Amino acid sequence: MAKLVFPDGFLWGVATSAYQIEGAWNEDGRGESIWDRFAHTPGRIQDGSTGDVACDHYHHWPEDVAIMKQLGIQVYRFSVSWPRILPEGRIGPNGKGLNGKGLNFYDRLVDGLLEAGIIPFVTLYHWDLPQTLQEKGGWAARDTAAAFAELADVTTRRLGDRVQNWITHNEPWCTSLLSHQIGEHAPGWQNWYAALRVAHHVLLSHGLATERIRANVKNSQVGIALNFEPAEPASPSPADYHAARLWDGYYFRWFLDPLCGRRYPADMLDYYQRQGYLPHGLDFVQAADLDTIARPTDFLGINYYTRHVARDESSPDNRPQTVFPAPVSKRTEMGWEVSPQTFYNLLNRLHFEYQIPKLIVTENGCSYLEEPDEGGRVADTRRIQFLQGHLAAAHRAIQNGVPLAGYFQWSLLDNFEWARGYTQRFGIIHVDYATQKRTLKDSAFWYRDVIATNSVISSQRDLQ
Repeated sequence: MAKLVFPDGFLWGVATSAYQIEGAWNEDGRGESIWDRFAHTPGRIQDGSTGDVACDHYHHWPEDVAIMKQLGIQVYRFSVSWPRILPEGRIGPNGKGLNGKGLNFYDRLVDGLLEAGIIPFVTLYHWDLPQTLQEKGGWAARDTAAAFAELADVTTRRLGDRVQNWITHNEPWCTSLLSHQIGEHAPGWQNWYAALRVAHHVLLSHGLATERIRANVKNSQVGIALNFEPAEPASPSPADYHAARLWDGYYFRWFLDPLCGRRYPADMLDYYQRQGYLPHGLDFVQAADLDTIARPTDFLGINYYTRHVARDESSPDNRPQTVFPAPVSKRTEMGWEVSPQTFYNLLNRLHFEYQIPKLIVTENGCSYLEEPDEGGRVADTRRIQFLQGHLAAAHRAIQNGVPLAGYFQWSLLDNFEWARGYTQRFGIIHVDYATQKRTLKDSAFWYRDVIATNSVISSQRDLQ
């Protein structure tokens, strides 16, 4: 066993998102979001549930903040609900579209966090677009990028005197491709061209919002959180290496490259055009867009859960597979392979290939379904092992010189897991949805000790 000590000032946090925990979906002037509409549409959510109540954090936030304080949580990353602040999506004449009660809620939450000694880390968009904007084209309409800049403006004007840390978007890949090409998330479209157009408008809105945040918040720290599912070729064959490269462009480079001033990757642009997904090229890109997208930011948020083994099953001369996904016993309840080594490789790549000045793990966690026993204990040993292995990988990357400044565990609470409803549990706190009772899992107490000592005790296996 080894004690791995993290650098002084390393930030330890937890993360949530508004629609997944807040509930109060139609209270105090909140408007309808695309996820309200999606979840209320039969057949969209695995268990037929909605986020109408979820963890009822809107009413239970003082209890949740008290639990975070008890655990020694240093940073709380949460998202604001766009339709709670701007029910119609836009400000409107004379500011009439602004919902004061919605902003008051976040005022109270921020003040409560600061009183508890917890740093607020605010995400402006975690997928809950106002339905009124969706009916005008949603993210496929360029005007939505301007609407998002308005959200950034009003939110930072209200909270920027107390909140310095801002994330513009959570996982643009999910907002665009998962939601508009695959159709698994709201609004449930299945259109390649629309999805790529959405991706551009989301990235453009990030640049526009960055400008507003900088103008409104003194000494602001601004970033964006991308999700990464790194690809590994299933064999040494050219076919599998090509499959891995395509996945890398689809999931990774199409978003990170323009953010880093590298424009859209040429190989993927060529591929999308040959496939007919971009019949007129990047016709939705205007002259200054790429410069706006590449506005300098202070950090990159990293959301990591698993890897992707890339196999070209269509190639008749492909070589025998040599890299295989892990068996079910080494997967989470989501079916995701547990791979700390891939996490380590990713952190190194982001530093050495992209030279990003500061990295923060904004999400990392796992779903396991342990319930309280008769004594009320939730013995989630597998979650502890998952976190331990990934923290060991993070420490090893820091030893290489990777500028990793913080780690936010996903998630504080069991919650509404999007299209899977309440079939998954990612929290270090168990939530009984019928009673809203919170029960700290063993992983919560384990994480408390990690934070208190700024270290993790790891086995030799975790270090490999």
